[in-house]
Amino acid sequence: MIGDLFASGRVFDVVLAVLVIEAIALSALWFRAGRGLPPGDTLPFLLSGGCLVAAFRATTLGAAWPWSAGFLALAFTVHLLELKGRWRADG
Repeated sequence: MIGDLFASGRVFDVVLAVLVIEAIALSALWFRAGRGLPPGDTLPFLLSGGCLVAAFRATTLGAAWPWSAGFLALAFTVHLLELKGRWRADG
């Protein structure tokens, strides 16, 4: 059963679903209780991770290489934007 999950690539769908649930839960916590990190701080790293998972999924399932390359490029771009937002000018 678990072997089928990996062989079919469905494991990546599960990981992507968990990332979406995490984004929703963290955003709800922020908006309802004012606790945790603001969505603007959490969504970029979740999106970057999601793009990496999507690239692995595309590669595993034999998609054409531009799909994997595109997801990797998007993950890198979002990661750089996140770093830019977190970079401290005094450090």
